[in-house]
Amino acid sequence: MGESEPRVHFRVIRFMHEAGLRLHVGSIPMATACVVYHKFFCDYSINDYDPYLIGSTALYLAGKVEEQHLKLRDIVNVCYKTLHRRKPALEIGETFNALHESIPSCELLISRCLRFKVVFVHPHKSLESWFPRDEWAGVPIASTAWSLLKDSYHSRVCLKYPPQHLAVAVIYLALLSYGREVPYNKYADTPWWKAFCDDITLPIIHTIIKDITTTYEMEITV
Repeated sequence: MGESEPRVHFRVIRFMHEAGLRLHVGSIPMATACVVYHKFFCDYSINDYDPYLIGSTALYLAGKVEEQHLKLRDIVNVCYKTLHRRKPALEIGETFNALHESIPSCELLISRCLRFKVVFVHPHKSLESWFPRDEWAGVPIASTAWSLLKDSYHSRVCLKYPPQHLAVAVIYLALLSYGREVPYNKYADTPWWKAFCDDITLPIIHTIIKDITTTYEMEITV
């Protein structure tokens, strides 16, 4: 019996993160690549398109969109080696040439399928302005929130909720994980999450957190 589609997507996003790390892809281009990947497979099946080719191409496309241009040969070599760990590095030849031609063709396919709408607003900007990485010295609240946000892209959580809602939810979950509260929040007339995003509620936050934790449960079974 084959893997379920969510598990396949989890594996591919994990592959994309690993390849992106080797390629020194920034957090915003990486998020764009994940959204492109998930949006494509909202309309198309993994039975019709190779998800690893779509993932590799999404990285290449995201680099262009977010102005962190990646060389095509680097995408080919790094993605191949990430996917085929035990094989030797790819040399110029039939396989290299096939991938070198496939990724630009796939880029055009993805762009057309998404109607060239490949610019997205991500939670990262909200998180960065509300919660700088160097805040909360001594307790890794900020770094935990950033890690939770990165991990959320392994599923379609990034498509289900507005970016500001997702940013609030990962901060809330990070605080909950360490048993901390925003200073003076209990004395304030407006909860801190309302100050950040006035259309969010606790039920929405809890729903997003449930979706994120479900993603972690999937990791155990993959």
